[in-house]
Amino acid sequence: MALTSTVYNLDVTLNDTDRNVYETLALRVALHPSETMEHMLTRVLAYCLEFQEGIAFSKGGLSDGDQPAVSVSHPDGRIKAWIDIGLPDAERLNKASKAAEKVAVYTHRDPGTLRRQTAGQRIHKVEDIAVYAIDLKLLEELVPFIDRRTQLEITVTGGQLYIATGGKAFTGAVTQHRLDG
Repeated sequence: MALTSTVYNLDVTLNDTDRNVYETLALRVALHPSETMEHMLTRVLAYCLEFQEGIAFSKGGLSDGDQPAVSVSHPDGRIKAWIDIGLPDAERLNKASKAAEKVAVYTHRDPGTLRRQTAGQRIHKVEDIAVYAIDLKLLEELVPFIDRRTQLEITVTGGQLYIATGGKAFTGAVTQHRLDG
């Protein structure tokens, strides 16, 4: 018998002062049985940090390996931004870079691992791929406060994340890295 995903309903108040984005989001996010909470929260934060018209989580979730975890599409369906989570391999990044105008990777792992994994591999426009590392300590501290129905207030300013939920406040950095050096 296959395990099923657990659905989380997250009501997010997003205040991204770095990009002048202020939104209230009702997110319905499936936690795949093989996925950690840190990975799921990284997907949610990537969605918030990239939020714009046309953004969506992949329809197939983690089980759809041909699609990005999060994407931004043009009204005609073309992929504007391919947003991956974790440590995608060079082949996937190459495909993404050919399919989308922008490629970003959000990781809760050491970005140096991603750089080492992809070093010397052929990746289309590797110099244009942005890698963002989300502070793992922030995610680990936040996990116990995430229930199947959770309200989050996420503020982004100066590359810092400030997250409030359940009367608790958490903070951590989002640092940008490159794959090509």
